[in-house]
Amino acid sequence: MTGTMLPIVFDPPMRGKPPRHWFDLTHDERVDATVRLGLPKFRADQISRHVFDRLEDDATRFTDIPAAIRGELGEQLFPELLERVTQRATDDGRTVKTLWKLFDGSLLESVLMRYTHRTTLCISSQAGCGMACPFCATGQGGLKRNLSQAEIVAQVLKADQQLAAGAVPGTTGRLNNIVFMGMGEPLANYRQVLGSIRTFLEPGPNGFGMSARGITVSTVGLVPRIQQLTEEGLPLTLAVSLHAPDDELRDEIVPINNRYKVDEVVDAAWEYAKATKRRVSIEYAMMRDINDQVERAELLAQVLKRRGDWGWVHVNLIPLNPTPGSRWTASRKADEKAFIETLERRGVPVTLRDTRGQDIDGACGQLAAKNTPEPQPAA
Repeated sequence: MTGTMLPIVFDPPMRGKPPRHWFDLTHDERVDATVRLGLPKFRADQISRHVFDRLEDDATRFTDIPAAIRGELGEQLFPELLERVTQRATDDGRTVKTLWKLFDGSLLESVLMRYTHRTTLCISSQAGCGMACPFCATGQGGLKRNLSQAEIVAQVLKADQQLAAGAVPGTTGRLNNIVFMGMGEPLANYRQVLGSIRTFLEPGPNGFGMSARGITVSTVGLVPRIQQLTEEGLPLTLAVSLHAPDDELRDEIVPINNRYKVDEVVDAAWEYAKATKRRVSIEYAMMRDINDQVERAELLAQVLKRRGDWGWVHVNLIPLNPTPGSRWTASRKADEKAFIETLERRGVPVTLRDTRGQDIDGACGQLAAKNTPEPQPAA
């Protein structure tokens, strides 16, 4: 196969505009919106406390807001953004995947995962994805549109509401970690993703008050956006979906590599690590007889070693969660073991991801693909 040159559009316009939501607004914009409803400025903080402190987004329950205005407040600033289509659980309820429908019928997925000492939410940044990686169900479905800032933030609110209600065994707390590893390429929706991250980080009552170290942004390697993220000065974790250490193979399995080559991507990641003092995660989906050879493990070690000592990077090997009917499938256990041992001999920090959700269509985009109607032939 040959790589396909991919036309990349940064921050493409949305098809139809999602309804405006409290989550789309800055603090000053929230105050202005409150005043336009005929309320005094201080009510803005009261409303935010309901949302971020009490996890309430039903304006009819804002009992300290005048009853006469709650209906209009809900209609104008708290429209329902996510409609649950289906939800599947596994791991004794500790892994929950939800398919959501948006105002225009677009679908997105989020996955809530409870571990021993943390709770993580994997969220989507786009409806679909335009990166066209052939082994990914989302990439094969194409890009529908960017998500709004509020549609991204709403996924986190829904998860925190589930946790607070005790719907996930072992916790009634809040999320510890957010990973932008669901549907879409986060850095291709840069403005909305960064806006949502700032909402996650903002202390109460105007945000969720999370730690930047608990947020991971994944990218297939949009070099200008990695550089822009570096300049933000936020100590987020950067995860680079490399999947191959050589341009010949990566051109084929990660089409954006036709624009930004392996050395450019790894250089940008290295600069990010230097600037933020945060270790970069190199994501590497193990694909049988495609990228899992010992020779490629040796080459991966060489590529990473050229940038400095091993403290800046960690390799996260991912057993591929195959999509039905796909020729792309998971590596043999023996090949996984040999790949890991090769990296370890070279002193490269490496782990094999604990896979979850194979029995609930856990791979990115699988659940959405199953619930997308087949195109009908023209009459």
